[in-house]
Amino acid sequence: MKRLLLICSALLMMMSARAQFPMMGGGNAAPKVTGRISATILDSLTKQPVEYATVSLVNTKTSKPVNGGLTDAKGKVSIQNIAPGEYKMVVGFIGYTSKNVMVKTTPEKPDNNVGDVFLSGSASTLNEVTIEGKKNMIENKIDRMVYNAEADATNAGGDATDVMRKVPMLSVDINGNVQLRGSAVRVLINGKPSGTMANSVADALKMIPADQIKSVEVITNPSAKYEAEGSGGIINIITKKSNAEGVSGSVNASAGTRQNTGNFNLTAKSGRFSANTALGGMYAYPQDSRVVFFNQLPQSEENGVVIPASQVLQDGTSAWKREMFNGSLGLDYDFNAYNNISTNAKYNRFYNGGPGSSLITTNVGGSPINSTNISSTDMTNNNLDWNMDYRRTTKKQGEEFSIAGQLTEGRNINDFSNNINGNSLTGSVNTGKNREYTVQTDYVYPFSKTVTFEVGGKGIFRNIKSEFGQGSGKIFDYDQNVGAAYSTIAFDLTKKIKFKGGLRTEYTAIEYNDINGDLINDDYLNLFPNAVISQTINGSTTIKLAYNKRIQRPSLAYLNPFNNESNPVNTFEGNPSLDPELSHNVELGYSTFIKGSMINASLFYRNTRNVIENIVRAASGITSTTFANVGNTNSYGANLFGSYNPTPKWTLMSNIAVNTYEIRSREDLQGMNEGTYINYNFFMRSATAFKGGWNLELFGVVNSPRYTYQSKTQAMFFYGGAVKKDIMKKQGTIGLNLLNPFNRDLHINTVSQSADAYQTQNIYYPLRQIGLNFSYKFGKLKFTEKKKIKNDDVKQDQQQGGGMGGGMGQGK
Repeated sequence: MKRLLLICSALLMMMSARAQFPMMGGGNAAPKVTGRISATILDSLTKQPVEYATVSLVNTKTSKPVNGGLTDAKGKVSIQNIAPGEYKMVVGFIGYTSKNVMVKTTPEKPDNNVGDVFLSGSASTLNEVTIEGKKNMIENKIDRMVYNAEADATNAGGDATDVMRKVPMLSVDINGNVQLRGSAVRVLINGKPSGTMANSVADALKMIPADQIKSVEVITNPSAKYEAEGSGGIINIITKKSNAEGVSGSVNASAGTRQNTGNFNLTAKSGRFSANTALGGMYAYPQDSRVVFFNQLPQSEENGVVIPASQVLQDGTSAWKREMFNGSLGLDYDFNAYNNISTNAKYNRFYNGGPGSSLITTNVGGSPINSTNISSTDMTNNNLDWNMDYRRTTKKQGEEFSIAGQLTEGRNINDFSNNINGNSLTGSVNTGKNREYTVQTDYVYPFSKTVTFEVGGKGIFRNIKSEFGQGSGKIFDYDQNVGAAYSTIAFDLTKKIKFKGGLRTEYTAIEYNDINGDLINDDYLNLFPNAVISQTINGSTTIKLAYNKRIQRPSLAYLNPFNNESNPVNTFEGNPSLDPELSHNVELGYSTFIKGSMINASLFYRNTRNVIENIVRAASGITSTTFANVGNTNSYGANLFGSYNPTPKWTLMSNIAVNTYEIRSREDLQGMNEGTYINYNFFMRSATAFKGGWNLELFGVVNSPRYTYQSKTQAMFFYGGAVKKDIMKKQGTIGLNLLNPFNRDLHINTVSQSADAYQTQNIYYPLRQIGLNFSYKFGKLKFTEKKKIKNDDVKQDQQQGGGMGGGMGQGK
């Protein structure tokens, strides 16, 4: 019944919006038109076609060149993607006098065939019109910071992880996991979730070539239009899309001592129709990783049975490989200047696993017993995302109506076995199936150039099924349905003071079977206000004050009760009883640009209830890890980002993030970190461009010790560099990348302690990478983005390797 109510609510909101605004439209930009202007250029005396004549269009209102082309052997030329308006067509060729022809197009008639244009002979020539433009690398907007990756030449040949390390306010650990101000963050691609982010954000980022990234938006104060998910904020990766007539694309490949990647992207556009396809893959060689576990348990009693104190030491290695593949196909069609429809399907597959062996020493009552475990682990995750989007604009610039639907399906398998001393075999297979439906509608209406109103609604319907008892037939059947409505308004208080605020309402209904098979129902209603006010000083300096309320729902990786025994001395299972995190965030920000250099500084305060963290507990003589709402926290922090150019071709960049960590814990939960601690992250980068298309980049990252209520992970440092060279008339790049070249392994030490368990974990992770990369782009590249549906409302597992339970790693 609740699902039916949610669906009806979403439909009513869409019908109401349509009835109230019959001319609903799309986008905050002017209406896009894929019209064309064509002509035939002839010699005025011979009436023969003039081949290779230059034809350029100049906007009569702005006097700026818009587009152009060359005539073919028949003297014909067709100039695509022309917005409605009045233009001056400038035609010329060596030996002829240039000629100007006035041309007009309208939204109702976007195409205009000028017909024959005659050129008269002359000694003068027509200079070619060159259209150039370059964005600033960093842009500061009222609710976000934008890093324009396409303006940074050093990104060529890398992947999205390399790009994210350069983005203001973000911190990236050695595995590629991303945080914003020490808290969870939601990563979107083109404003929507992607299947490649489902199980491991770190692995998914490695699948996106840096050359395909147009910009990265760091949204610290998301408006009510966005899902309220992500206590730290939202990261939106905007990829490049070709809007040029014809065929264009790119090829990227890298080969190294640690992993190999390959990616291909192709776009074809003809008139109002365009298609895009992409293929990508990654293969990481099996390399020995050493893991040393030590567990110490006091004497305990379980079901009336006394379990003596024990110590367990596990020292082993594994040789896991990683394989990833994704493919996508997108279609886009403009019916006319005001109506657009698009669809996109994307499939991705992750595989992570391999053999391992370990020596286990168990000491009970002073009598050590040695055993050997030969293990095998295979984790496969498959996802399919399909979406359909419709957008309508009107003659009123900025007015937009859109409706979108999305289907996400996933199938994840976790298969493991342990052979202890050759005669004791344990194993399990967990298969999880995820399905999610989403419908969303949005309407934007600009009352004036300085006042914009937005309203919309959304319904998300999730279901997962997972067998969590080995051979028992016990099924974890979990439904989570979310209905939301929002409205926002943005206006200028003065010429220099801007305001943007809104309110989002979200209703969540949950239904699942617990481990005993009993049906559990839960629901909650939340209001999420947000507001930001900014003032511009002297045109280059901005200060802002912002407030927002956010939620962090546990993803299915946190909820699955499947008992994962792939490590026989430290099992893992989810907790279906978790409550969502709720946080209140306040930020004071300052940005200034000084002669090409930039400083961005911010102070923030965050209050979070029901913090979700890993906890360790004793279980039948071993340790078990799960998740729990450990308590509440108040966090204070600061962020400083700076970019400085000692010379025009040398850029120094630094990012420093600091925040406090303190948990006011539950009375029934004991931890080792009950004071106030400081987390910090430091990133330093130097990028230099040389003559001949050479680029040199060096960087280093320092992460402080990281704290949770029951654990501490020691500080770590890693570094790297790259040398790159433009080739093939700057259409291609070849380079050499280095990561930790002087140390094979990165030592990661974690200590965890609860009331009944003590555990240490030492991981020697093979990090060193030496690799060659190559990238090549072809065709015309003019990039745009289209609005897509976005689900950003669940907490994802940020551990290495993604979700621990099969079927549970679906971040939506």
